[in-house]
Amino acid sequence: MELDRFEKLVDEALREFPKKLRDAIGNVAIVIEAFPRSKKVGEIEITHGTILLGLYEGVPQSTWGRNQGGIPPDKITVFQGSIESIAKSESDLKKLARDVVWHELGHHFGFGEDDLRKIEERRRK
Repeated sequence: MELDRFEKLVDEALREFPKKLRDAIGNVAIVIEAFPRSKKVGEIEITHGTILLGLYEGVPQSTWGRNQGGIPPDKITVFQGSIESIAKSESDLKKLARDVVWHELGHHFGFGEDDLRKIEERRRK
């Protein structure tokens, strides 16, 4: 898929994020890369055989304090090639992009991996 079309999927995912939460997002840059760099995968200790679809880097809102001023924006990276490699259809690609954006935004709000997996499981039902 062309990058501009994938960017639109990511933008749609952000617009579909619940408005109350969307309005509370602060200081976040969302970028798209084809695949994660091997150095980054090594740094975050990804389990062998795991496909990294997205990555949150920053200080979650739940830990913000008075001395947080002047820090660079949090960064959410969405890995287009990784998502495309497991998507079975155009609609699957759209759903995966949305799930990744929402998952990484969850980290921005301070949710850990276990909590996010539980939330995602409830949303699927």
